[in-house]
Amino acid sequence: MTITAIVLSALLALAALGAGIPKIRLKGDIPRQLQEHMGASASLTRFIGLAEAAAAIGLAVGIFWHPLGIAAAAGLAVVFAGAIAYHRRAGDYANPKTRGPAMAPAVLGLVSVVTVATLSLTA
Repeated sequence: MTITAIVLSALLALAALGAGIPKIRLKGDIPRQLQEHMGASASLTRFIGLAEAAAAIGLAVGIFWHPLGIAAAAGLAVVFAGAIAYHRRAGDYANPKTRGPAMAPAVLGLVSVVTVATLSLTA
């Protein structure tokens, strides 16, 4: 179970860092889409990016100190739940063109919940 916790934490940390850095920098398609399509302000976009980057750090440290990893993964689950709500409000799940990219928060949210459970079992 420990190997599973490490792998899930590392993969989730990489995904969160990869998603967070462009939002912090306000560079790329995702930050632009958040601002133009979903109506998020630049400061909210940066805040989301900072939350994702902080969670990535928490997950990395959480490999060695599980309570921090559990908190980071749970925090990411909340961030991804918010992303799902934004996508739903924007109608992305009803539109075949935007449905695929809108599924990423749902998948990563599920991985976050599984990471919380796995880290909890190995703590």
